Amino acid sequence: MFDKLYDVNENTHVNFIGFTTENTRYDFAFVYTDNFFGKPLVVCMQTGRSSLLCFDDLDNLDYLQRIFLINEVEAEELSDFLKQRIPSVPNFAQY
Repeated sequence: MFDKLYDVNENTHVNFIGFTTENTRYDFAFVYTDNFFGKPLVVCMQTGRSSLLCFDDLDNLDYLQRIFLINEVEAEELSDFLKQRIPSVPNFAQY
């Protein structure tokens, strides 16, 4: 037995972005939705790893390293790039 929490169909905005740094290539999909409290779903197209990210998460380099399996230098580069793409929205309690 299970309890359904939600089952929502929605038209979303998806943005695919590929970019390179001096040492690394990145390919990401950004899924912008009305769900998840304004946090876009960021998907690494190379590894399939994904996370809901808010602007405040981008200063936590350890978190970015764990989520996307990258080193500290790559996390700094990725953070700088994502700060240009992730909207800054106010945080509020989810539950």
